[in-house]
Amino acid sequence: MTNPLTAPCGRLALRLAFGLAGAGAAWAQAPLPVKWDELLATDFPAAIQKAQGTCLLPIGVIEKHGPHLPLGTDVINVRQAAIRGAELEYAIVFPEYYFGQIFEARHQPGTVAYSARLQLEVLQETADEMARNGCKKVILVNGHGGNSHLLPYFAQSQLDRPRDYVVYVCSGGARSTAPERTRTPPSADGHAGVSETSRAMASRPELVRMDRAESQSGADLKRQDLPQGVFTGIFWYARFPEHYAGDASGAQRLIGELDLKASADSIASVIRSVKADRVSLRLQNEFQEKARRPLDTRQ
Repeated sequence: MTNPLTAPCGRLALRLAFGLAGAGAAWAQAPLPVKWDELLATDFPAAIQKAQGTCLLPIGVIEKHGPHLPLGTDVINVRQAAIRGAELEYAIVFPEYYFGQIFEARHQPGTVAYSARLQLEVLQETADEMARNGCKKVILVNGHGGNSHLLPYFAQSQLDRPRDYVVYVCSGGARSTAPERTRTPPSADGHAGVSETSRAMASRPELVRMDRAESQSGADLKRQDLPQGVFTGIFWYARFPEHYAGDASGAQRLIGELDLKASADSIASVIRSVKADRVSLRLQNEFQEKARRPLDTRQ
């Protein structure tokens, strides 16, 4: 009698069975993705545990970046830095987020500028939903200069009521201090200038059009004459109406790679510190208890 396990069909069945089993073992051993949207629902609790409840929310906007960079440059660059940082120190990275402050670019094509009310509401509901899913430490990684007032204000606004999570804010734009990192003058290194263009070259080189970089000027027009320290909302348009500040001609992919590495290292360090933080939530809770009875606060 023919042994079914040694017959050709039997051997094929065995190979298939062992192959599937091996694949299952490989899947089980595969590292957890850092991207929220690439995680399986069945793996999400394990990812939260591995991240110690720490999640990154990289934030950019959709705006013009000179004549040579894509509208989503901020989102692209800050996500790349956040993902690299989370790969160094595990954390979960929220999907692409571009609901930031960009009123100053509304005159340029392609800009998406949400109302101030909606910016805060969407950010609050996003943070709440992240926390509901186990992210008790939410790190906002800023990739856009126009968010530099919005995000700290949002973090402060978390004290308006008790919450079971903490919001942290950090920058996603560190610059490398490596000796091989070419020095560039500040006048060439603004919005869509050398550094930002170099990062885009490292993140998404196929989207960078250096042949168009000199088709518009990034010069400061200096159309306001106000004392230092006086701020108006029109300041950026007064200086850079083309939404291009600097000169990207000196951009290099090497500069971008070095700066992305510096940013990733910085973000990974922030993740480690946030994971180790046992004080902020305790103090938030203590503050809320006192805020309920301010007359009992010792003077």
